Amino acid sequence: MGILERFWLVILIATPLAAIAAELPIAKPDCQDKCGDVSIPYPFGTREGCYYNEGFFIGCNDTISPPIASVGNVNVTNITLEGTIHITQYIAHDCYDEFGYRTYNIQSSFGLGLNGSYTISDTKNKFVAIGCDTTAYIQGFQGDKSYTAGCITKCDSIDYVNNHTCSGIGCCQTSIAKGTNNFTVRVVESSENQRILNFSPCSYGFIVEESKFNFSSNSLLHYQNVSVLPMVLDWSIRDINQTCRKANACQRHSDCVPVDDGYRCKCSKGFEGNPYLPSGCRDIDECSPPNLNDCKGMATCINTEGSHNCSCPEGYHLVGNGTEKGCIANNRHNWNLILVPVGIGGLALFLVAGTWLFWGYNKWKLIKLKQKFFMQNGGLMLQQQLSNHEGSAEAAKIFTVEELKKATNNFDDSGVIGQGGYGTVYKGTLRDGRIVAIKKSRIIDQSQNEQFINEVVLLSQINHRNVVKLLGCCLETEVPLLVYEFISNGTLHHHIHNKSKASSLTWEIRLRIATETAGVLSYLHSAASTPIIHRDIKSTNILLDDSYTAKVSDFGISRLVPQDQAGISTVVQGTIGYLDPEYLHSSKLTDKSDVYSFGVVLLELLTGEKVLSFDRTEEERNLSMYFLSAMKDNCLGKIIDGCIVNEANIEQLNEVANLARRCLSVKGEERPTMKEVAMELEGLRRMTKHPWANDACDAKEVEYSLGETSDKSGHDFDVSGSTSVVSNTFPDQVGFAVHSRR
Repeated sequence: MGILERFWLVILIATPLAAIAAELPIAKPDCQDKCGDVSIPYPFGTREGCYYNEGFFIGCNDTISPPIASVGNVNVTNITLEGTIHITQYIAHDCYDEFGYRTYNIQSSFGLGLNGSYTISDTKNKFVAIGCDTTAYIQGFQGDKSYTAGCITKCDSIDYVNNHTCSGIGCCQTSIAKGTNNFTVRVVESSENQRILNFSPCSYGFIVEESKFNFSSNSLLHYQNVSVLPMVLDWSIRDINQTCRKANACQRHSDCVPVDDGYRCKCSKGFEGNPYLPSGCRDIDECSPPNLNDCKGMATCINTEGSHNCSCPEGYHLVGNGTEKGCIANNRHNWNLILVPVGIGGLALFLVAGTWLFWGYNKWKLIKLKQKFFMQNGGLMLQQQLSNHEGSAEAAKIFTVEELKKATNNFDDSGVIGQGGYGTVYKGTLRDGRIVAIKKSRIIDQSQNEQFINEVVLLSQINHRNVVKLLGCCLETEVPLLVYEFISNGTLHHHIHNKSKASSLTWEIRLRIATETAGVLSYLHSAASTPIIHRDIKSTNILLDDSYTAKVSDFGISRLVPQDQAGISTVVQGTIGYLDPEYLHSSKLTDKSDVYSFGVVLLELLTGEKVLSFDRTEEERNLSMYFLSAMKDNCLGKIIDGCIVNEANIEQLNEVANLARRCLSVKGEERPTMKEVAMELEGLRRMTKHPWANDACDAKEVEYSLGETSDKSGHDFDVSGSTSVVSNTFPDQVGFAVHSRR
């Protein structure tokens, strides 16, 4: 057969096969498989009988051109069988004119209104805030559990805004919590900062598909004309009490892939099609064009279900490897007895030499790559910083990347124990058996080298039993790594705001945690060779060991402050709810900023309440404002944690509440120093201890006769805050009923 004849034969065979491949169904018979430009594969469908269950219903508005697909109340732009749905969502705006008058305000309360089949993709989306005087926050929901996160971005000139990087000046971003299925976005801009309104008249907040978002200084004006942006949802099958062991949705010749609380299906190797359709996946005929196979020359391809075989004509046998197989005659000339061994020997010599050269080249490349990463991760800067503090880092070890990969099973996701603003923390076990926590920067960003080096230098100088100990670092990877001692009992935030754990935190334990944390801050401010301001004190950065000893962590944004420098100007960084309002408005960082943040932590220990909660009324949403209002109205008992109150500790609770009030003074000069705070708390701990009457946080109402205690300013504050009744025990005082809130 000539070349021309073979060419036409391939064309004649390939054409109908290509048509058949194009006709692979994606929807059930007699069901709509497209809405406008959006394909609708089963388990999705546009009417009853065409979808797997009601959670996979797709609305199709065909009264307009082109038709628009939707799920819930949002428009859909693409659906994939790999488990994603691409949608559009609205932006929150807050805009002002050049005179400072609000012209446009949309606070985006965006509820997906979807069932458990969908979650917002935490790997493909980011929460973003844009503006030069912007506070944006998101309240997300994981089922019936809520969380709050936020971003603050400020800049006085457009010259400071970096193009193509959302690094905190003009634009900031944070990750979305895994499993979020509902959220609300709010954004606020100050109308008082009129000098920025000509280049940043609006503030924006939104969730956006990360690969579709690119920030530039033009974005400060551009998003006035943008109402929606792309976002990605993850979907899976979530039948009640069904996992991959009993996956009803996966049909013939398909495999089940577990996903969180559900599963997805994919065609088995050698099969193609939609694995959810009742007909199942179809066998791929590897022997028919345009499909490829490894049968070459005289070898004939024979298709089998899910695979194929190669066959040779009579008098020949099959040879070859996994990528190419051919046929050779059974009777070869005797020259083969000589040529074959010589050829094999030459080939072996060539392979040995090539392998040695390849190994040497790869080793050289690896050395150069490690040197590149060392420079990229600020190795020279780190060496210079450490040399300025001679002897401070003698105990720190330089780990190899191989050691840390082995310790964390190659940084497997199952070892993740925490995620912060600047990185992910993995639990690992070193060769000597020590359990450690390894912090890996979240984003490959040169601008974060300063935070990394800052944390190494600071922790190398700190020697305190209540600070998480730095064991060493690794600079051989694309992102820098820090190795800490492992603190086994989680964060203070987790214990306070988890009802099952909060009952174990008696007042005696809480007071000790507060005293130890205050001692650390006093040491940083007063005893360190160069004073250190932590700048991010919060309950999630206070770790607890098995005996509930406090360990302060996360020094990534801390600052060294020379003793002759009362305050330094910085880009405002910290966490909403804990931020010193004076620092927020002036950008002047002082040690009193840590005092304010510590005061908020004291409120969490006293009340058991979250710092920001949308479950409370608007007046009570911010815990600091809620607390100060309760103190002013002499009704502190409304918010005090009922499970820590008893007759023996009323005076201590009043003293700590008054101390927290002083720490939360709006003016920094009116706040005590951390040394004064630490001394006062230590004095309270040494008071005579009495047996605890209400450690258990049960549901019963407990009543105590309580007197009034005055703070240093002469105001009387009632710890209970309930309706007063006459006390038989103390006729000259007022008794109050204290109710357990748990």
